[in-house]
Amino acid sequence: MNIKKIFYWIILSNSLTLFCQINPDKITIARDSYGVPHIFAETDAELAYGLAWAHSEDDFKTIQQAYLAGNSILSKHLGIKGSGADFLSQFIRSEEIINRDYENIISPEYKKILEAYSQGINSYAEQNPEKVLLPDLFPITPKKMLKYGQLQLFISSEGDYWTNKIIKDDLVYKVVDQSNELYSKQDKGSNTFAFNSNKTKDGNTYLAINTHQPLDGPVSWYEAHLQSEEGTNILGGLFAGSPSILIGVNENLAWCHTVNRPDKTDVFALEMHPKKKYEYLVDDKYYKLEKYKADIIIKILGLPIKIKKRYYKSIYGPTLKNKSGFFSLRTPSLNEIRGMEQWWRMGKSKNFSEFYSVLKMKAVPGYNIGYADKNDTIFYISNGLIPKRAEGYDWKNVVPGNTLKTLWTETYNIDELPQVLQPSSGYFYNTNHSPFLSSSIENNPDEDKFSKNMGFENYNNNRSTRLKFLIDQKTKLNYDEFKEIKYDNSLPTPLAYSWMDINNLFEIDEEKYPHIKNILMDIKKWDRKTDVNSYGAGAFAILYFKLGKYYRKLPKPKIFPKTYLIKALEDTKKHMLKYFGKEKVKLGDFQKLVRGNKEIPIFGLRDVLTAMASVPYKEGFSRVIAGESYIELVKFTPKGPEIESIISYGSSDDPNSKHFSDQMDKYASFKTKKMSLNKQEVLSKAIRIYNPK
Repeated sequence: MNIKKIFYWIILSNSLTLFCQINPDKITIARDSYGVPHIFAETDAELAYGLAWAHSEDDFKTIQQAYLAGNSILSKHLGIKGSGADFLSQFIRSEEIINRDYENIISPEYKKILEAYSQGINSYAEQNPEKVLLPDLFPITPKKMLKYGQLQLFISSEGDYWTNKIIKDDLVYKVVDQSNELYSKQDKGSNTFAFNSNKTKDGNTYLAINTHQPLDGPVSWYEAHLQSEEGTNILGGLFAGSPSILIGVNENLAWCHTVNRPDKTDVFALEMHPKKKYEYLVDDKYYKLEKYKADIIIKILGLPIKIKKRYYKSIYGPTLKNKSGFFSLRTPSLNEIRGMEQWWRMGKSKNFSEFYSVLKMKAVPGYNIGYADKNDTIFYISNGLIPKRAEGYDWKNVVPGNTLKTLWTETYNIDELPQVLQPSSGYFYNTNHSPFLSSSIENNPDEDKFSKNMGFENYNNNRSTRLKFLIDQKTKLNYDEFKEIKYDNSLPTPLAYSWMDINNLFEIDEEKYPHIKNILMDIKKWDRKTDVNSYGAGAFAILYFKLGKYYRKLPKPKIFPKTYLIKALEDTKKHMLKYFGKEKVKLGDFQKLVRGNKEIPIFGLRDVLTAMASVPYKEGFSRVIAGESYIELVKFTPKGPEIESIISYGSSDDPNSKHFSDQMDKYASFKTKKMSLNKQEVLSKAIRIYNPK
């Protein structure tokens, strides 16, 4: 170990005395047969320490990469690949608000959680120095953790999207196409739906936690169970570096998130002084831009090179200059640091009243919430920090930054957002579609009662169309039928993609195009099920990839003409013959679930309920990178919640661990594993029990 590392470890060791010391001997980690950590302790702070340790054992690399990004030093580790995250984390100036608000805004109870989690990470790093990616990151502190959390919440508010638009000079008072390229559609999404006793035959309450996230990386799910003597007993999913469960179930209630897209971020065009540099006009008064430089370290031929990128701050928010002028970004997430604390308090809630009161913190800036509890309560809300904007402006596009009329300062309260509580229909559902289509017609929120400036979705998608159809098939259903709905993998007829219309495909006369007749007929005769052995699904999956270059050429709305569809079918045929030597290819022969050296056929396509998003892979195959990720199904019974779950790969990111890929086969077979919140049951079945040291 060199002098620099020795000095670093001295600093790290000393830093561990800064916080209230946690005794690892008082923490129990029990690993079940799938490696899922069940952590038991007297206090919630001890749980946080144990979670930090267990997650570090399984994926210390990703946790570090997340914190490196949040603290603007990812480029020191990755080089140019980390420069974008490093710029963004400096651009949003999170350090200022965290330093300003940490002592007064974060509760004493949650400070203990942050400090204990930090201590757990630092202890693991101290004892495993060979696994440290960059010594500069350590010691981890609560403020460093919050900086990463704020970066992620800014990204989830589409702040990074608009930042890129400004940098690319892709907006100047014009309609901005917020859709990404076709290949990236549905990389993030999720489903949630719940049934109460009005809809279930056994009178129990069911909730589907069915997330669609990247299968690997900083926003892929990690499963854990946390139980303390301070009232915490929760099993669910979290992201790398999170000290709190983000979705899951406790003894009383459960909740799920799905991505929503109300308008949470605005862009303002500044009116600059004609002669005085960096001065901008607002209501006949000139203001001076604050000037900053982001420091980014990149490596060229192994040598670290520091580069600087200029950015600014106006009264509207972080500001960038491009060829068209100066533009400011404003989103409520930039002034709120309590998001992680809200999730922690959601997990400690004992009933709906407590849960709803926690939502009133208004600290989580987005995401739909689907909720169910042991009292037969079901609830859905399109949650978000949505600005109260002045009327008379086109808030979907760039708005004037020369008047205080556009400088909003308030957000809507929780009870002012679209929501459904105890619908008489007995169900709610959401698949990233309109919140105004979340239950039966009589139970849906009334769209006319909400300002258009809130920007809520008003569309269906394939998943919402299919899910509503399946729910409506039965007046009441049992738990097996609930699971059948969750694992449905069919597209609806007609197709209802929210980002394009390809239904002209089914109007093409195959007799006029004999050279593509076989492929077209496989798709036309296809039962719309995305099974691994389906030729129709295989042909459609390859066709979807081939549509990409034509999608970019289409104006909005993206309605594919037959000419483009025919060209894409011709491209599909060429692909099949080149890589498979035939015109009939099963979905599972083309689409793979890959983890290390393990490769298996996998079901699903983009925008089916069992969604899968894939990218080109070797030798003409595709590899799934996002979609069905963490699945947790909950049934509340008089004896307590019955829980089953599954994750796409396994609990560990270590290729040498038996838990690196041990859930893949169950996952690919629509199977789950039984889980429990009962400490005695968990300990009696545990494969390994130990203290975090």
